[in-house]
Amino acid sequence: MNKDISPDAYNEFLSDVATAVQQHRVQAIQSVQTISNQLYWNIGELIIKKQEEFGWGKSVILLLSRDLPHLIGEGVSWSPRNLQFMKQLVSEYSNVNQLDSHLENTNVKPLVSHLEYVKKLVLNTPWKHNITILQKVKDIKARVFYLEQTIKNRYSNTVLLHQIKANAYEHYTSKPSQHNFAKALPEHFQEQARESIKSVYSLDFLDINKPITERELENSMVEKVKRLMLELGYGFCFIGNQYRLSLGDKDYYIDLLFYHRILKCLVAVELKIVEFEPEFVGKLDFYLQLIDEQLKQEDDKPSIGILLVPEKNHLEVEYALKTVNKPIGVSQYTLSKELPKELEGKLPTSEEFKSILNE
Repeated sequence: MNKDISPDAYNEFLSDVATAVQQHRVQAIQSVQTISNQLYWNIGELIIKKQEEFGWGKSVILLLSRDLPHLIGEGVSWSPRNLQFMKQLVSEYSNVNQLDSHLENTNVKPLVSHLEYVKKLVLNTPWKHNITILQKVKDIKARVFYLEQTIKNRYSNTVLLHQIKANAYEHYTSKPSQHNFAKALPEHFQEQARESIKSVYSLDFLDINKPITERELENSMVEKVKRLMLELGYGFCFIGNQYRLSLGDKDYYIDLLFYHRILKCLVAVELKIVEFEPEFVGKLDFYLQLIDEQLKQEDDKPSIGILLVPEKNHLEVEYALKTVNKPIGVSQYTLSKELPKELEGKLPTSEEFKSILNE
């Protein structure tokens, strides 16, 4: 028996089918990418093998570049530069002993060698991104870090370059992110949340080189919200700034409010232009309670707070987070890595500033 089609039910069905198609397209693209990278890896191995076997030099790469297009067509770039990258990819990633010594703390399953793990990362990373990492990053641990982050966060090559220039790996290793997720979130949700919070955010794209107020900082971020989203990472959806919450007859305003598509939760960001103070955590904890009561949907995960400060004392942050129940991460931000040339040598260094303050 035929029934009338409910518009709501049909729209939901249509959305499900469209989502399935999009997921299939993404999987198809990823499969082609992996197969292509496997080909490039194999070619790199062949070049190295023949050079070692016959003592050939760089001239064989020039000959390959000339003859391959005539033999199999122009479908792939057979330029000497691209062929050299194929060789470099294999030669710099295939030394198992070197990888073992450098990656001894990597969370790789015992049954999987470091070479297998790294090769899997390389094969699942876009070719252009692989070249960028080879060119811009020399430390093997740092390379693995950027490969992992590119895959997890689906970085464009532009965003990857930004992360490398902002020294994301150095910040990751020297200044681990601080949060209370182990206490405030379910165990299965903690790792995802940790991955969504950086220890340091680079906001130098705001072109700010002078003291500003928190509202000015917020407005600058909102004006360049696309770049802000790229810095925060994949999955953040902007909801609003100065987002109003009410309790009784009093209003409160969240600096920036996002929804995270992967974590399936609301994310509140509070901005400070002064060094971390413990009361900042208490205020954000209060806001998160209001968000969970007033905005959180039934199928949403617990809301998360990110407190951005220019400086923080790690021990002070650690103790402040012990007293709150809502999941909060405290991160630093950098506004500009370099002074304008006209100001070089005209301002005190950070050490001189500290000396002045101590006096």
